[in-house]
Formats: sequence, C-alpha cells, structure tokens
Amino acid sequence: MMPHWTSDDEGSLSEFSTKRALAQVKAISKQPHYVGSENHEVVANYLIKELNKLGLETTVQEGYTLSDWGNLVKSKNILARIKGTNSSKALLLLTHYDSAPHSYSHGASDAGSGVATILESVRAFLYNKTPHKNDIIILFSDAEELGLNGAALFVTQHQWAKEVGLALNFEARGSSGPSYMLMETNKGNAGLVKEFAAAKATFPVSNSLMYSIYKMLPNDTDLTVFREQGNIQGYNFAFIDDHFNYHTAQDDINHLNKNTLAHQGTYLMPLLNYFSNADLSTTQATDDDVYFTIPYTFISYPFSWVLPMVIIALALFIFLLFLGRAKRILSFREIGRGFIPFLGSLILTGLITFFGWKALLKVYPQYNDLLNGFTYNGHAYIAAFVLLALAISLAFYTRFSAKKVTMNHYVAPLFLWILINGGLAFSLQGAGFLIIPVYFGLFIFSVFIVTQRSNKTLNLICSIPALIIIAPFIQMFPIGLGLKVLFGSAILTVLTFSLLLPVFGAFAKKGIWSFVFFVLAIGFFAKAHSESGYEFGKAKSNSLLYVYSADTNQANWVTYDTNLDSWTKGYLGEKPKEATAMEDTPLPSKYNTTFTYQAEAPIKVLEKPSIEFLEDRIVGNQRYLKIKISPNRKVNRYDIFANEKMAFHNFKANGVTSLGQKNSLYQRKGKKILSYYVVDNAPLEIQFTINIATVFDMELMESSFDLMTNPLFGIAKRENWMMPTPFVLNDAVVIKEKIKPSPVVVVNTLNNDIVTPVVKDSLTIVKDSLKVK
Repeated sequence: MMPHWTSDDEGSLSEFSTKRALAQVKAISKQPHYVGSENHEVVANYLIKELNKLGLETTVQEGYTLSDWGNLVKSKNILARIKGTNSSKALLLLTHYDSAPHSYSHGASDAGSGVATILESVRAFLYNKTPHKNDIIILFSDAEELGLNGAALFVTQHQWAKEVGLALNFEARGSSGPSYMLMETNKGNAGLVKEFAAAKATFPVSNSLMYSIYKMLPNDTDLTVFREQGNIQGYNFAFIDDHFNYHTAQDDINHLNKNTLAHQGTYLMPLLNYFSNADLSTTQATDDDVYFTIPYTFISYPFSWVLPMVIIALALFIFLLFLGRAKRILSFREIGRGFIPFLGSLILTGLITFFGWKALLKVYPQYNDLLNGFTYNGHAYIAAFVLLALAISLAFYTRFSAKKVTMNHYVAPLFLWILINGGLAFSLQGAGFLIIPVYFGLFIFSVFIVTQRSNKTLNLICSIPALIIIAPFIQMFPIGLGLKVLFGSAILTVLTFSLLLPVFGAFAKKGIWSFVFFVLAIGFFAKAHSESGYEFGKAKSNSLLYVYSADTNQANWVTYDTNLDSWTKGYLGEKPKEATAMEDTPLPSKYNTTFTYQAEAPIKVLEKPSIEFLEDRIVGNQRYLKIKISPNRKVNRYDIFANEKMAFHNFKANGVTSLGQKNSLYQRKGKKILSYYVVDNAPLEIQFTINIATVFDMELMESSFDLMTNPLFGIAKRENWMMPTPFVLNDAVVIKEKIKPSPVVVVNTLNNDIVTPVVKDSLTIVKDSLKVK
C-alpha cells in the first residue's frame, strides 16, 4: 500500500528525496509554532526564505476572518506562484504551517510533513525544468488548527482564488501509515476520478466509501473551505495511523514515519507533473463514480452500475440456488441449517467485542485519558478481537457444519452479502465496490453447482479480492473512528470469513484451528496488557488550568482529567470536588470534553482586561453596541459567551462578519459567541445590535498559555511520561468576568435627535424608550 524508505542517501536532485523532506520537517518542527507564538513567526520567515531559495517571488497575505465555528484570528498566509506557458486555470498546492495550540505540539506530521512534501516536490519540479502550461500556486495557509481561517482568508479575499481550478491538499491526522486520498467536490466526482487515474500515482490508496465516512466525522481540512466558499474542488492526502500522536507533544520528528512521508511524495510528484499540463476543467462533472484501489491499481466505474450489479448478482444467486436444487446437490434443509453457524458467530462476536471493550475500559480506566479513542496498544486489541472473531467462527462451523455440506452453508453468507449491497445501493453508493468480492463468491458457487466439485485452488484464488478489498477496513475503522468501533471490525471479520468459507470450510480440523486462533487472541490480549501503561514517547495526557473569577474574587485549579495522576493531584489534592467553576460557560472542544474536578487556588495578582463600551445607543427598538476589550497582560485567547436568549444582529468582530452569516442574525451554538486567538496582543472589538427588550448578559474569559512558565505560579514540570491534553484549553491562566455595560446614549425616535447621555441603568432606559414609542 505504501513505499518503504530504506536509503540514507539524498538521491538524485531530479527526484523527490525523503531525506531532504525530513530535513525540512526537522527545521519546521523544532518548537511548537501555534498562532500567536514567537515560533510561529520564526517558521513563517523560514518558509519565505525557502521559497525564495527556489527562485520564487513570495507574498504574504494577512487579515482577520471569523469562521463558521466562531473562531476569530488574524492569519498570515504565505504564497508563491510559478507561471505557466498558457494557463487558463491554476493548480494549487496547499497545506498549513501552524501547529495545534494548547498541547505543545511540534506539528511535524500535522502539517510539517505537508509543507516538506510541497517544498521538496517543487524543488525537484523546478530542477527538472518541467514544461507546464498551468500556473502553479503554492499556499502555506495559517490558522488551520483554529478554524481553517487562513484558507478562508485566501478564498474570500485573495484575487488568485478565482483562478484556481484544482487544489491538492496535504494533511495528517496521525504520524504513520498509508496516506489516503479523499476527494472534495460539490458536484459529481467522475471527473476527479478519471483525472486521478490518468495521473498514475505509484501507490494509490483510496476508495469512495472513505469520503462518505470522512464527511460524518468532526473533521474538516482547508480544502473544505475551498469547496464550500469558493466551489473549488480537489484532493486531500492524509495519513491517520498512530492517531494517538495527533495534536499532542508527540507530534515531533521522532514519531513521523519515514515511509509515510515518502508516500506523500509518491502522490505529489506524478500529480504535479500531470495536472500542471492537464485541462483542469475536465475535473468538473455531475456524475459520481465508485472507486477503490488494490496494490498499484486504481479502479472505478459509474454509480449507475451499482444497483444493476446487485440485481444481476441476486438473479444469478437465485438461478444457481434452483439449479443446484434441481441437480439435487443443494438441500433447503442444509441451507437453512447454514444460517445457524453464520448468524451465531456474527451475533456472538458482535456482543463479545462490544461489551468486551466496555469491560476493558473499566479494567483499564487510563484508556479514557486519550480523547481520540485510540490507545497506544490499539493495534494489539485489533489483532486480538480479529483473532477471537476467527476462533468463534471456526468453532461454530466445527459444531454445525461438516465438510460435505460446506457449499450448502455458503448460501447464507452469499444471501446476506447481497442484501447488504442492496441496502448500500440505495443508501451509500460509495460502498458499491463491496459487491465485487460477492461476484467472486458466486463464481466459486457456480463452479460447484456445474461441476458438483469444489476446486481448492480456484477457491483460494477467488478469495483474494475479499482480502484485498474488505480486510483493510477491519484495521482502518478503529484507527480512524476509535476503538469504540472494534465491534464493527469484529463483525466485518466474520462477514469476510463467511466469504472465504469455501476455503475454511474445507479444513478437516476446524476445531484445532479455532483453538489456535483463540490462543493467539489470548496472546495479543496479554501483549495489550503489557503495553497498557505509560512511558516516555507513549505519554499520559493531563490538564490543569488556573481560573480566577473577577466577579467573586475566587480562584480555582481546574482539570479535564478523569484519572488524576501525581502531577494533577499536587494541585487538586487527593479528593477534589466536581467541577462547577465553569459550568455556566462551557468551553468548546473537539470531543465535547468538559471539566471534571476543581480545587481552591490561591489568589494571584493578575492584570484584568480593559472593557470599553465605545458605542451603546438605542434607535427605535434596537440597541447598538460596540465593545472593545484590551489585554493588560500577554494573552493568547478570548472567549465571549452570552445568554442563549440574546439574539445578535449585524455582528462584527474586528471588522469582519462570520463566513456562514446569510442574514443579519448571527448564528451560534449554545452560549459561545466567539473565540478570539490573539496575535501581538491586539485588542478585540465587537459590534452588534440587540432588541431593547433583551437583557444584556455577556461574559468574558481571557486566557494566557503561560501557566507552566508564569513566575507567579511556579508550576512543577511534568514527568517525561506525561504530556498536555490536546483538543482543549490547557496549561492556561484564565480570568473570568461579566461584561458590564456603561451608560447608554438614547436617540429620540420621534425626531432622531441625540439626547445627551444620562446615567440610568439599561432597564430604565428601555422603559423610557418604550414610553416615548
């Protein structure tokens, strides 16, 4: 599925060099470089220098964007352009250069690997003086980790965006494994499928089911913004294995797999050569294709084939069923009995795996420390449950199926597989390729019906498609979706086993094989147990915040952890209280993580932010407000909350409106108004209108990411088997306070004259205004 990088040589200058790309990753990922950090600027300057070394003229685009997620940030995009000989549409090479905040991530995989892939590929492309007609735009976007803000800035505000015909985006959601190709399109994918096949990537790994799954996950990439905001389609290339390193302090050069980086290069080099000369308009289409890969090969066919293929399979199945009955080699009684081992193994395996994983979470509560749901010993558990599924299947068929009735019992799995594909044909056509292994199974079945003999060699050969097409999902699902879906992998194992029944059914000693697989499963459970602890490089994540409430003059230590360790107990104590300090203002997080425990903390002298009401006036039944919040210490983030009954209209933050705002009403989820990631300590300015009858109820949280280094606290360093929890606000000093209005200017609704400011509370002014009206 992917290349294996073994050489330490840099190789020819005309080719992509994994060693040279690794050197780029090393330079980029020396330190965390999230937006607002000093190293962020260091990395930006490094990239400008590297592009200039390639002889490219580099430009910088800066500006504010407010994402659909309610994240406001000033992004700094880095751009370069390679002119083509006759360009109608440009090819965009895209990745982001910022690292994830809060967790001390070095951003080696996500997305230093993408930056390095583009730099090294463009270097080889220019060295070869490859002739090309299309312009090539290089975009190292900013603030992807905060809300895809840099991509949004480019798509909505840069003149080059209108010239882009296709985008190639390089990403990571782990630190190893094959890189999967995922398409992004608003219309049909047939054009993208055809052109990708024509580009002839050496190690294509993809299928049309993966994007359907990807769209269900709480994940987006920069390319999502291009598709939604600019109607620009393209390809994502991302790897997801070792998901436990994603967004953590372990996303460093030491954890990035060299073969994985090489795989990214095997995509970009041929695609860059092909699409720099292709007619990019041919990627547009209204029809969809099913597609999948087998080693070194990319296969596709239209969606319109999916249902007919299922119908034909069903017709052939029924014909063979009655032909076999007519020839008296099939018995309806034995066919019926064949459902017992099949359904029995399917149900028992699903139940054991589902409840077995829940039981393991009780036995090993530390598994809940990793929010992404994939543990360091996750691969051992996948192997253990897959082997257990095989043991259960063989045990059932030992008890309920003899060798001489194997093909009678093969009817049950063939029938269910056809039913499954029938359902997919109507609900998930991207999975239409799963009918292909069924056809090979029907071929095995038909040979038996015609010849009345089972050919072991033929059965073995015809089982290969099931292994190549289906088996990778057994491993991929838990990696991508977390070990909570292990039961799905176990069930898929049984379903795959059932398609291979002509092979396994011929085993004379299935009981012995069942025992062998069971012992192997126990071995992998033992291996998982031996690897269930934490160590350097496989660290336990933990969290700590200092939260000061300016309104009550109280402070608390707060954590997200469910299992406290020695470090967090040093501040929270052995028996901390359940967290209530921030229940009214829940912070947003990727996995909806909430605070668990709190303990009283000493009051520290912190400079509170300055809150100014630059405008607060009433016109008619509308109240116009403009609020400026300025930091008086070095801060990194502001979170603004409001009562959910407050309806905000014409909302702007630092001069920009939300990307998804379709009318005057500001769309939000829950109490959160926005999260502002501060660059250069720039103040936050928000303006909006509310109905005069609305009670003003807003709250501010100001956070600095310096808890570990702030001399006021003297926080002990984590031990080397610990790391900051990702995906949440962490290692932060937080000031929390209500936003309190100042006196209001009332505009007379009868003649629009401005009345001089009066010192009245908001409610009195609203009453006066209503009386005037």
